[in-house]
Amino acid sequence: MADNAAGEHESFVDSVKEKISETFHGDDSSSSSDSDGKSKGKGKGKGKGKGKKSLSLSPMKEKVNRLFGKEKSVHEILGGGKPADILLWRNKKSSICVLGVATLIWALFEWIEYHLLSLLCHVLIIVLGIHFLWSNTFNVIYRCPQFPQVAIHEDTALQIASVLRFEINKSLVVLREIASGKDLKEFLAVIAGLWIVSIAGSCCNLLTLIYICFVLLLTVPLLYERQKDQIDVLIEKAEGELKKQYEVFHAKVLSKVPRGQKEKKFA
Repeated sequence: MADNAAGEHESFVDSVKEKISETFHGDDSSSSSDSDGKSKGKGKGKGKGKGKKSLSLSPMKEKVNRLFGKEKSVHEILGGGKPADILLWRNKKSSICVLGVATLIWALFEWIEYHLLSLLCHVLIIVLGIHFLWSNTFNVIYRCPQFPQVAIHEDTALQIASVLRFEINKSLVVLREIASGKDLKEFLAVIAGLWIVSIAGSCCNLLTLIYICFVLLLTVPLLYERQKDQIDVLIEKAEGELKKQYEVFHAKVLSKVPRGQKEKKFA
């Protein structure tokens, strides 16, 4: 009897242990599933939150009006090719050579007070002397090849003439439109530009003015390409200020100027 009672007690204890272990395992599995679901939900929520934060924290860039538009680069505006590479210093050797030649010419005419006619005559003397030595002395001693012939082809001359004709006619049409007075703002801008050029011409001669413009061509496009955003912002502010001043000038002066009125035709 004692053995039976001990066996029943042990079986009861084992069944209780199994039930307790089953309950703990069930709680663990349910808690793990809940935690997985929560973590997934949190992950989705975090993903959405991050997306919203990234959208909300993304910097709102102000729309700035580009000076030459957004689609074209400075290289394309300058026409592309070798001239644009020289102006933007992408071919540094060519840019340095061009700037050096321009500086040398300016220094000859300004510092040494050289004259254009004297320069042309001296260049012709040097060319003729080289050709004479090449043909009579060097060719006999060293058997040099013939002196290269220089000639302008008819097609090249016609192309240059057609381009000049087109540009001159285009400029005349533009001047005629400006002088007609259809756009008063453009007319005043051209007058102001010519007035500034006349002041600059009175301060320095034509060659110095051309040299200054040439140096500006070699520096301004490069600076604009590197500092495009800051320059566009400054230009936009300057345009806004000029528009305000023009409106004030128009209200105080231009609006009071009498204009010719068309006579009414009576039947």
